[in-house]
Amino acid sequence: MELTEPISIEGDEREQIYEYVESHGAVDREEAREELFPADPPGDPQYSRAFQHNVAILKRDGYLREDDDGTLRIAIDIEAEGQEFTAEDVDVTVRPARQEDLSGIVGAMRQVVEEMTYIEAESVADELDHENVLLRHNEFESRMFFVAAVDDEVVGWAHLHVPNLEKLSHTAELTVGILEEYRGMGIGSELLDRALGWAESSGHEKVYQSVPSTNEDAIEFFEDRGWVTEAVREDHYKLGDEYIDEVMMAITL
Repeated sequence: MELTEPISIEGDEREQIYEYVESHGAVDREEAREELFPADPPGDPQYSRAFQHNVAILKRDGYLREDDDGTLRIAIDIEAEGQEFTAEDVDVTVRPARQEDLSGIVGAMRQVVEEMTYIEAESVADELDHENVLLRHNEFESRMFFVAAVDDEVVGWAHLHVPNLEKLSHTAELTVGILEEYRGMGIGSELLDRALGWAESSGHEKVYQSVPSTNEDAIEFFEDRGWVTEAVREDHYKLGDEYIDEVMMAITL
């Protein structure tokens, strides 16, 4: 299932297993059992039975799935897992991010930030790089990542963050970016469509973002897709000795 609202798992042991799998992205079933339910005293089968029972319930309720090789993952609806398309002879998959995509997402963000075209992505990259951040939307963090992948390598991302304040819960903040060599191939449009589709299905009414005024291509890209400029903060960014305006854009869903 694709999670569209914070999850609520009954039972401390099941919640512990789910969080462990989510934080690792993909884990070997036996390694998870040994870590979470160590036999004490040695050989006591009670712990193994408890683990197996709780995993079975999490799978039954659609929170976990298990690969043929015994790898546990967070369950995602197969239809939602990936949409494949070919652009300029390049096979691209757009899908919800997995925890193992974390380093690829950070790397893509760092490359885009170096171009000084998407400054807000730097704060997201710093957060991902310095904290044990979960990419999935859950009861602790209201966020959702989609990635564009070529040969399982992340070449673009879309990130939606929902403020924890109730008065802003109808909104979501977007960052989206594509590596330079993959731009102009329709990947950005695919990521944006997935992100906005998720936001709308999750009950959000408005998505907003900030773009430096020097990124004219991005501003035109969003305007062509119905985004409007709500405000401009003059000289908001300072890059070296240069001051750059911040263009605050939004779309109503």
